[in-house]
Amino acid sequence: MSEGELGIGSRLRHPEFGIGVVINVKTKTYDVVFTEKGRREVAKSYHSLEVIETIEPDTDLVSLFDVERTLTNIIKRYSDMQETVPLGAKWTGGKIVLYPGNTGLQPKEFPIDAFFNKIIMVRDRLRVMEQRINAHDKLTEEDKINLQQYLTRIYGSLTTFNALFKNTEDHFVGDRSTKSE
Repeated sequence: MSEGELGIGSRLRHPEFGIGVVINVKTKTYDVVFTEKGRREVAKSYHSLEVIETIEPDTDLVSLFDVERTLTNIIKRYSDMQETVPLGAKWTGGKIVLYPGNTGLQPKEFPIDAFFNKIIMVRDRLRVMEQRINAHDKLTEEDKINLQQYLTRIYGSLTTFNALFKNTEDHFVGDRSTKSE
C-alpha cells in the first residue's frame, strides 16, 4: 500500500476480503466495506492492501466515530441518562436477602440486578451533581472544592459495592491519598 493517507471513497483490494471501498477514516484504521465480506476495520499499517483508486482525504474530516464519542461524553456529563454498566457475571441472576434482627419478621428478598441498577443510578446522579457544582456560576472556588471533597468521600463510602461490577474502570473511587495510610 502507498505511504499516503486514503480518503473516503478510495477503492482497494485486500488479499483475503477482496475489493472494498473506504467508508470511514480513523486515526489508525480504515472502515472498509468489502463486496463479498461486508464491513471490516483494516489497520492503516497493513501493507498487503492494493490501492485501486485513491481519493484524497478531506483536510477537515471528522469521523462518525469521533462525533459519536464526543456526543456520548456530552450526554453522559450533562444529563440524567443512566449509563449501561455490566454486572459481574458471577452475580447475574442472583438475589439479595435481608434478614431482620427481629426473628418474628420475614426476610426481604429481591434480585441483585435491581439492587445493582439502584447503585448505578446513585453514581450517575452524583456525577451529574458534580458537573453542576463545577459549572455553577454563583459558588466560590472554595465552595466548589469543599463540595468536591464531600462528593469524593461519598464515592469512597460506596467502594464496598465495587465487588458487583464486571469492569474495574466502572468502580467507585474515593480519596486515593487515604489508601496508603
